[in-house]
Amino acid sequence: MNQTANPNPPSRPRNFEMVRSLKPPDFLTLGNAACGTLAIFMCLNYLDTAGTHYIWIAFLAFPFALAFDVLDGYLARRFHIGSPWGTDLDSLSDVISFGVAPAVVGYTLGLRGGWDVLVLIYFVSCGIGRLARYNVTYAEMACETGKVKYYQGTPIPTSVILVGILALAFQLGHTQELLWLGQFRLLGATWHPLSIIYLGSGSAMISAKLRVPKL
Repeated sequence: MNQTANPNPPSRPRNFEMVRSLKPPDFLTLGNAACGTLAIFMCLNYLDTAGTHYIWIAFLAFPFALAFDVLDGYLARRFHIGSPWGTDLDSLSDVISFGVAPAVVGYTLGLRGGWDVLVLIYFVSCGIGRLARYNVTYAEMACETGKVKYYQGTPIPTSVILVGILALAFQLGHTQELLWLGQFRLLGATWHPLSIIYLGSGSAMISAKLRVPKL
């Protein structure tokens, strides 16, 4: 018996289908992630070679990451060209550039004591939690126009302030054993009080009461 051919055969997945689905703002978002990744690699090079130009490249990567982060959202809103996964892509990129990378910079420049490491892990975890909460609560925080009027907790890109502080410390020679505020032994592990800036930043990101107006 003859079988009638299906006039609408199921489409086969095409190579690079995901890439074709990306919108222009998504490429800026990936540029953000690339800058954060570059900063991490440059920190590793600095630890391996002590070449100061590597750490300066790492510092400079953060303003570019921040610029990409601002521009992708602006373009998506201005021209209504957001992709279905734009929000998640943005959050994943922010974790790299404004969560992991700043923590790696802190570790590279001397925050390597046992308590320091715990604080840095706490900071990264807070950043991840803050972004996850934003993605989940975005709809309920949005007003009638679909825009969010405020951030619940400080936005994770504010961590560039920490990088700026460490860049100043590096410029003035206050890194490693000469870190500002010195170091102490606490319960058998080393603690640099300067790590408080990471503790405070992480806590501010996950604060439920702190509301920051969104510009």
